[in-house]
Amino acid sequence: MWAEQNVREDDQEYFEAEQNELKRINESLELIPSENFPSRDVLHALGSIFNNKYAEGYPSKRYYGGNEFIDIIENLAIDRAKKLFGAEHVNVQPYSGSPANIAVYFALLEPGEVLMGMNLAMGGHLTHGHPVNFSGKMYKSVQYSVDPKTHLIDYDEVMKMAKKEKPKIIVSGATAYPRVIDFKRFSEIAQETGAISMADIAHIAGLIAGGVHPSPFPFTDIVTTTTHKTLRGPRGAMIMCKQEFAEKIDKAVFPGLQGGPHEHVIAAKAVAFKEALKPDFREYAKQIVKNAKALAESMMANGLTLVSGGTDNHLILVDLRDKNVSGKEAEQALDKAGITVNKNTIPYDPRKPWDPSGIRLGTPTITTRGMKETEMEAIGELIAKAIDNVKNETELSNIRKKVKDLCSGFPVY
Repeated sequence: MWAEQNVREDDQEYFEAEQNELKRINESLELIPSENFPSRDVLHALGSIFNNKYAEGYPSKRYYGGNEFIDIIENLAIDRAKKLFGAEHVNVQPYSGSPANIAVYFALLEPGEVLMGMNLAMGGHLTHGHPVNFSGKMYKSVQYSVDPKTHLIDYDEVMKMAKKEKPKIIVSGATAYPRVIDFKRFSEIAQETGAISMADIAHIAGLIAGGVHPSPFPFTDIVTTTTHKTLRGPRGAMIMCKQEFAEKIDKAVFPGLQGGPHEHVIAAKAVAFKEALKPDFREYAKQIVKNAKALAESMMANGLTLVSGGTDNHLILVDLRDKNVSGKEAEQALDKAGITVNKNTIPYDPRKPWDPSGIRLGTPTITTRGMKETEMEAIGELIAKAIDNVKNETELSNIRKKVKDLCSGFPVY
């Protein structure tokens, strides 16, 4: 379907792998919340001739010649991102989300200065100061948690920590937090404690662009995001910031941390941003949240326990402790049933991260496929049934057939 004739004939190993992956995604439910299916136009740009050009530097300030059309593409991506999010300054060159966060820290923090972010075990990201990550090794990391009972961010506790620790940067944003994040409150905490406010919106950028989650703009100092996930673009990232931080951020990205930008990816970002500016993308973002809420209700109705009792965004976190099933066991059983999720820690998890007590799933990909609330009810029932039958191979096989039948009406490509 994707491969050109010569690839089919000359590289059968590659062609078979590609066809099998296409079959897998068409016949299964891809529910990992950080994944999505970009449009054919985005994929076309990603595989375009813009792959071939070295373009070290920035538009109109390149180290190589022959970049006049590259400049057009990169400026398109920048201008569209500014319009989409209301940002003062945008750098579209970061290779991915972690490098984008690295660049912010590299620009604004000295080694040993205090970085404050959300604890990974509570829903944060490795680059928000986890001790095994560079962000926890290079800087003095202090991490906030969620309330033990509600599993919600306690902003008063965040304020207390910020006043005590006096961080240089306070990071908001998460990878496994199913509720709305109050970016304005985080910004106020940063202002009151003399910190720079930074929001990592990698998971919810598409929801923000679609108007179904509060935006960190215009009050947040610096915003990083990936460009895939809910934004439905290519794998990549960007940094948006107030103008006062622009020069330091740009120098940190290049020449500080990166060489030649991946202009084919930037071209795909430009295409995705134009798609996100259209009215139907707003409807798509709304449907992601509607689907997540409907799926959460179905799962709870079928006996599953959800962290915080539900979701406000695209993401659902399931607490499996009362099922006596580990996250790893559930992930493997669901995989056999044709349902792809990821094992995940839950807040205050008594188990280890490689075999935690929960699973994480979301609705971006199935919403892209056109599924709605009716399908969510059925999917929630199938997920619960699979978890109740983790060791029953016959039942998991039966569920897989039902999943395949459901997916047949919603082809990916």
